[in-house]
Amino acid sequence: MLLLDTHVWIWTVAGDERRLGRRSRRLLTTSEARGAIRVSPVSVFEMVALHTLGRLRLTRTPERWIRDALDATGIRVAELSVDVAMDAGQIPREALADPIDRLLVASARQLDGVLMTADARILEYASSQRNVHVHDARR
Repeated sequence: MLLLDTHVWIWTVAGDERRLGRRSRRLLTTSEARGAIRVSPVSVFEMVALHTLGRLRLTRTPERWIRDALDATGIRVAELSVDVAMDAGQIPREALADPIDRLLVASARQLDGVLMTADARILEYASSQRNVHVHDARR
């Protein structure tokens, strides 16, 4: 299972291949063919919040963008379970300050999947903990 960080989801749907590395594009293609790509509900929240703040410009309303993105791709929304919430709550704030990042890491662990991200803090956390699988989206 491949879980996309919010920015990777946006890049993927926008077809922004210059931000995604060659290996990442191949991994996305093979995962999509298997129906094995997920986004977290917290990514939906983050997108809408960034749009509301004016930090993310979308060509359509967030609701339409999200519906279109899910309808047009093999990407599905992952469950945000109590186990994910408890796992995320146990990640120290000092390790990952952003609660959304903690929820994404916990979601990837619960899915026994790979979190595709370009977020340096998440990549660093994963390399130091060795209990979450990540893929650097720039590679």
